Amino acid sequence: MTFDEYIGLQHSELEGGSTATVEIEPHHCNPTGNINGGVIISLADNIATGAAGRGFFEKFGEHKFMVGVDLHATMLSNQIGGRIRGEARPVRVGRRVTFVKTQVFGDDDKLLAEITTTHVPT
Repeated sequence: MTFDEYIGLQHSELEGGSTATVEIEPHHCNPTGNINGGVIISLADNIATGAAGRGFFEKFGEHKFMVGVDLHATMLSNQIGGRIRGEARPVRVGRRVTFVKTQVFGDDDKLLAEITTTHVPT
């Protein structure tokens, strides 16, 4: 089982990027009942890597695994239970460095977090 399967990521198509959702279960929550920040970051990291790889392939025609080398997260809000959805889109795709912006939304499309990541091809 992969980590994204373990946390319940459900991938979907997103033109020009990558998206996925997680249905929040009790094991995704911190002691206050809110979603653990690690779940939000894991969702963002996973789809940002996919978006970086897709962007690299679209620009250069090569399949490369894009290793995340930097991640910055701004946690804006949280929620109890429900579902979260992330959308990741490349901002800049280069031969050596790709930069991706990811937004994670909660119920009613409430913005929970904005994450930026930097990736390099291997």
